[in-house]
Amino acid sequence: MADYIEIHPENPQQRLIQKVAERLRAGEIAAIPTDSCYALTCHIGDKAAQERIARIRQFDKSHHFTLLCADLSELGTYAAVNKSAYRILRHHTPGPFTFILNASREVPRRLANPKRKTIGLRIPDHPIVHALLAEMGEPLLSVTCIVPPNSQPLTDAGDIIDALDKHIDLIIDGGHCGIEPTTVVDLETNVPEILRQGRGQCDLG
Repeated sequence: MADYIEIHPENPQQRLIQKVAERLRAGEIAAIPTDSCYALTCHIGDKAAQERIARIRQFDKSHHFTLLCADLSELGTYAAVNKSAYRILRHHTPGPFTFILNASREVPRRLANPKRKTIGLRIPDHPIVHALLAEMGEPLLSVTCIVPPNSQPLTDAGDIIDALDKHIDLIIDGGHCGIEPTTVVDLETNVPEILRQGRGQCDLG
């Protein structure tokens, strides 16, 4: 059974953030609130945890995972960012956006798109995620908290307990989240392209 931890959505308790970080480093999977909807997350270097999430979501090997980053500096460590991409990133982060960029050598090969060598990255605007990323000191691997055959994200911790209690290790209750996922923007096309319109309103001009 998953452990349930309630964390204040605006003033996260540091001792609880430290506890969650320790367990993620140990290979566990957590459901966490974000500025778009709840996400399933694990340590960036943990292949076994990544594979568990893939089974929950029923992913094939071509599906993009996303790296949650603390800020633009950290994002720039894991992706190649040119000047035009940087202008868009600076204008739209933090916020409910996922950006597709060329993966740097810091990204484990199993996480990058096998053909394009790209990776999804985002900088969420949520105090719990900010605190957790600061404590981790590195990005977290994440996907939207959707349980097939449903196509809508789970919106609160109670729903996640009902659906995933036996499949994940931690459920972080940070209050209700919405059902709109991030807006996905491909910055590696000749002209930046919105691949999925979600919660974020993006100006690519």
